[in-house]
Amino acid sequence: MNILRVAMFAELSATSCFTFLSGPSHPEDYMIRAEELDMAGLAIADVNSVAGIVRAHQQARDIARAIREREDWENTHGPMGPLRPGHVPPRPRAPRLIPATGLLLSDGTEITALPETRTGWARLCRLLTLGQRRAEKGDCILHPADLLDEDLTALRLLLHPPRGLTSPRGAGAWLKGAHRLTRRLGGQMSLALAPAYDGQDTARLNTQAMLARRLGLPTVATGRPVMHHARRRKLADVMTAIRTGRTVDSLGRDALANGEQRLRSEAELRRIMGPHEDAVDRAIDLARSLTFSLDELRYEYPSEIAEGESPSARLSRLAHAGLDWRYPHGAPDRVRAMLRHELDLIAKLNYEPYFLTVHDVVAFARSNNILCQGRGSAANSVVCYALGVTSVSPEVGTMVFERFVSEARDEPPDIDVDFEHERREEVIQWIYQRYGRHRAGLCATVIHYRGKRAIREVGRAMGLTQDTISALSSQLWGFFAAGGLADQRMREIGLDPDDPRLKQTMALIHEIEGFPRHLSQHVGGFVMTEGRLDELVPIENATMEDRTVICWDKDDIDTLGILKVDVLALGMLTCIRKAFDLLTRHEGMALDLATVPKEDARVYDMLCKADTIGVFQVESRAQMNFLPRMRPRCFYDLVIEVAIIRPGPIQGDMVHPYIRRRNGEEKVEFPSDDLGRVLGKTLGVPLFQEQAMQIAIIGAGFTPEEADRLRRSLATFKKHGNVSEFRTRFMRGMAKNGYDEDFAGRCFSQIEGFGSYGFPESHAASFALLVYASSWIKRHHPGIFACALLNSQPMGFYAPSQIIRDAREHGVEVRPVDINTSHWDNTMERDGPRLALRLGFRQIRGMGEEECEWITAARGNGYTSVGDVWRRAGVAPAQVERLAAADAFGSLGISRRAAIWEAKALRPGAPLPLFDGDIDGEGITEPAALLPEMTPGEAVVEDFVAMRLSLRAHPVAFLREILTPGHADWKSRRAAAAQLAGQPEAETGRATEAGPGQVGRPSRTGHAPTQ
Repeated sequence: MNILRVAMFAELSATSCFTFLSGPSHPEDYMIRAEELDMAGLAIADVNSVAGIVRAHQQARDIARAIREREDWENTHGPMGPLRPGHVPPRPRAPRLIPATGLLLSDGTEITALPETRTGWARLCRLLTLGQRRAEKGDCILHPADLLDEDLTALRLLLHPPRGLTSPRGAGAWLKGAHRLTRRLGGQMSLALAPAYDGQDTARLNTQAMLARRLGLPTVATGRPVMHHARRRKLADVMTAIRTGRTVDSLGRDALANGEQRLRSEAELRRIMGPHEDAVDRAIDLARSLTFSLDELRYEYPSEIAEGESPSARLSRLAHAGLDWRYPHGAPDRVRAMLRHELDLIAKLNYEPYFLTVHDVVAFARSNNILCQGRGSAANSVVCYALGVTSVSPEVGTMVFERFVSEARDEPPDIDVDFEHERREEVIQWIYQRYGRHRAGLCATVIHYRGKRAIREVGRAMGLTQDTISALSSQLWGFFAAGGLADQRMREIGLDPDDPRLKQTMALIHEIEGFPRHLSQHVGGFVMTEGRLDELVPIENATMEDRTVICWDKDDIDTLGILKVDVLALGMLTCIRKAFDLLTRHEGMALDLATVPKEDARVYDMLCKADTIGVFQVESRAQMNFLPRMRPRCFYDLVIEVAIIRPGPIQGDMVHPYIRRRNGEEKVEFPSDDLGRVLGKTLGVPLFQEQAMQIAIIGAGFTPEEADRLRRSLATFKKHGNVSEFRTRFMRGMAKNGYDEDFAGRCFSQIEGFGSYGFPESHAASFALLVYASSWIKRHHPGIFACALLNSQPMGFYAPSQIIRDAREHGVEVRPVDINTSHWDNTMERDGPRLALRLGFRQIRGMGEEECEWITAARGNGYTSVGDVWRRAGVAPAQVERLAAADAFGSLGISRRAAIWEAKALRPGAPLPLFDGDIDGEGITEPAALLPEMTPGEAVVEDFVAMRLSLRAHPVAFLREILTPGHADWKSRRAAAAQLAGQPEAETGRATEAGPGQVGRPSRTGHAPTQ
């Protein structure tokens, strides 16, 4: 009978690792263990948080699916393995997640809150929002009065007595507070009977039962586990040590006394409860009454109804009006047909509000001259092009709308929008203002233990010396290596891998890898709702001022089917917008991303020469090396260029085959006609994430559900590495369909690479547009491009000195910072038919924008002296000295040293008399100082000290003769350098192997010279 007994017991108060630095078990671990213990359900009740329950919910789904798949297989093929005559195998059941949270009140009272229905969940979320919004990030302040003032109907509450109570005599203060709560909430409250596993549980449970009688509350049994299995005990102590800033050896009573606080089966808990076994039955009854599931959360898009117009009618009107705007001479019939098709599909799936939400965010940005560009799975469509979400024409490429918005996938499409990085905050605050804090919030990002942080924090907790921790941390690659290699590397750095303490520390570092440490805010993922967001999920304060976030990350909201619009920041958009403004001001050209002249051969010539310093996405050394081999000649070549130099294609060995096929060195072949349709535009080599997914479906025979699980696993690959679980299924499916094992292996390697750095075709197309736009500006207006790039710093690969050097090599005149002509930003000055670049005050170290605005506002007809700036602008003497150090007074005939001399004579707070002398102006003055002029080399050094750049010369220019072989001093200086370095002369001077005039040539190591 026991074999066929239906699982009934549910644990109602388990703590997971989302009670950060306390719980040593993942929510997924609990659900797997609950299945092993034949439990009906499990409540993850982290302290003042519901951050981890979606992961437990997904794991429960996965377990249920695996059980169904096994049952289906057995129904078709029979039981797995022989059965004894008369034996009936057990029918496993998936444990149910019971949503819950542990409330820790300001007076120390502990309560587990369990929503009975969807209404109870909404009230629990609002209660947590109340406590978290009044506290700093990561904290929650709830008072007992909050529970009395708020409506908590549809919530069941478990009141936990203090764990140290083994006699009623010490319960006075706690009992008084408990009476206040039970007078109001007694009808929905129970008292939790929980052991502490310290040898006093008999007295403890008797005391708890007696308190329950005094309060008139029923008792409910719970093991209050802090881990799913006893083997996590050591990790629990390490987390306690990290949280409290101590070592494990000094924890004392704060360390776990044993490994008993683990998830318990019904039989174990009944034995522990002894005479109070009926509390287990009441726990079963309570669990049955808790019918709420996260599946009941129905996310509603903001309706976006405007002036009574339905979302469908509004979207259609805006899309058709946008089409007329995009195609002033009339849209092609093919584009109009695509628009009708897309609108029909959007209406069928009721996604109109989603596209309207994105449109409204973009419309606000455009109305405030904030440049933006959409990307994502649905961004490169006719609808988004007409709405102004993207500037990539839908006629580019062969993208299919159904690939991103499909009836087969019951989930919203994905659109990310990049905004200027300097002005994105305006967009974020507008969203908060429009929807309200109760309807909009940023997603969370879970910060996990990785590499160096794991080594540092676990090492300190285990009492390793700082030298040992530094040695391990600096040799991180050895930490990730396989056992023997890691041991060898530790010996090389002077550590003994067989040392017991070090061995245990390394095991714990590996164990904590991937554990959540704390919540941070997502880079820009916004959740917006029609109703109250704080009834869907709690909202809390972020560290950044005026930001509020939810506690679920992008994977969690994806699991629940919740809409997210990514409001992201991109520095190149700031640069391009500033360049467009400069073009309008100085050249009378009004451009935007969609109207930049298309397919300019001179732009592609520049790209083929890898003349791409400052150009978006293709300015890295890897891209510069690849461009001359790729030789892009059209826009789609840029799409491929952006996508191919990525970890996915590189790890999958896709780069060289593509180049060989493009150059005609290798025949273009397709593994099959079906895959030929998927891989045709990339010459048979999979480069995009969509292609990888199509290979899984077409080539490996994945079902849509399996492909969706694979896609989801890609997003969590860095955290869990579970994408490799699909490898056997993928390889078997490819082999079954007749594909070569080597091809299949390379395809799956690429899929694994996409786990961290996937690049869909739609993303690549959006980025390729920015590549082309920035290249066009650089090719035709290099001065304006350099000016905009400098005004958008910090961003990109290159320092201002390198940007300026590149601009001068393109014929741009660059003028120095000048007290009477410079502004905060770098500017362009008209000099006849040409424009010159004037450096701004922002290039000077330590200068602030506000002070510089005062300087330019008080300038009038120009400053005449150093003291004049101080008197008229009212800036601090230290700022005047920084101006002098940057040689900003050169146009006044004042040398750098003279200006610094005068600036140092200024005193804060000193009077500003009309005359320094007496009334007749005959005061005593200090004789003029005779300051020696700086040498050219000294001037260049001071330029770099003040501004990190110099317009006079490159520092190496003063050493060129000495560094050139054949110079009289070359051998003697080389020998002296070798002697100072303490090494043979033959090992020095590697950089001097270039001939005369070739000092700038890369060295044999392949690295470019320092600029």
